Amino acid sequence: MIPMDRLEQISQRFQFLEASMSAGAEGADYARLAKEYAELRPVVEQIDSYRQLQRDLADARAMLGDPEMAELAEEELPRLQGELPKVEAALQLALLPRDAADAKPAMLEIRPGTGGDEAALFAADLLRMYQRYAEAKGWGFELIEEQMTELGGVKEVVAHITGQHVFARLKFESGVHRVQRVPSTESGGRIHTSAATVAVLPEAEDVDIEINANDLRIDTMRSSGAGGQHVNTTDSAVRITHLPTGIVVTSSEKSQHRNRDRAMQVLKARLYDLERSRLDSARSADRAAQVGSGDRSERIRTYNFPQGRLTDHRINLTLYRLEAVLQGDLDEIVDALTADAQARLLAQMNEMQR
Repeated sequence: MIPMDRLEQISQRFQFLEASMSAGAEGADYARLAKEYAELRPVVEQIDSYRQLQRDLADARAMLGDPEMAELAEEELPRLQGELPKVEAALQLALLPRDAADAKPAMLEIRPGTGGDEAALFAADLLRMYQRYAEAKGWGFELIEEQMTELGGVKEVVAHITGQHVFARLKFESGVHRVQRVPSTESGGRIHTSAATVAVLPEAEDVDIEINANDLRIDTMRSSGAGGQHVNTTDSAVRITHLPTGIVVTSSEKSQHRNRDRAMQVLKARLYDLERSRLDSARSADRAAQVGSGDRSERIRTYNFPQGRLTDHRINLTLYRLEAVLQGDLDEIVDALTADAQARLLAQMNEMQR
């Protein structure tokens, strides 16, 4: 059922924003109004389409009483009535509550779980997969922290991804990813199971989170690369510890000033995620629960190489095109997860309206 009073409230708010911008709002006020205006515009467009269809239906029904127009109305009514369910469904989706973080850039963190060297190599495969997906979307992808193994696996990686609606497209990637394949080091041809954890956090802005300088311990240390080789001989790497939560972040570029900025960026994202978790009862308040322990029995998705199969266990989606997915072709999975989340939100809204 479409909440007509809410449609009117949204339309009136949209008109108010439009009038306020036209009246000459400037600077920060104009930017705030413009942002809300842009967010509401697609919703208002759906409202207008729904209202126009309702008017067309009313006109067609009225024409049934006119002998000269009745035949035309009888032809038009079935077409209009057939459009109604599609227009209503589109409007219901537009009215769903928006995650305030959906439009934000994101921090991507990947770490190997169960499986030793093979888990680290799989973590590197996941990193490449997300890099290629970002490239296909035209997003920016910048490595902030990268620790590699001697075999080319990932010990830990943190990346900053920028672009349109990055968090909305990647937020369902958080969790334990399991791989089943024959490692290159396996001479007996046996299939091994290992895992890697992924966390996707919305980037925090200064207005989202405030950090007290007294809550921080900042240490500098010597930068080192894979295998312990020194990148340079200066103490440029930065480690920041947030004392109240125990969160530790590091950045190891050659510029100490840049490292501090990058580490603070990651810290803000993690603290922002904790705050979102605290305020949202549907999510765990413990960030560790988001990515699990890394044990192979906890998983959101399985990548089975012998069968070329990918299975997302949350929505029982199975695809037999694993290679394409690992090349960054993630849209089918992301679209399915988004549609499932929307369906659950719609069910909750309908239940509340009963």
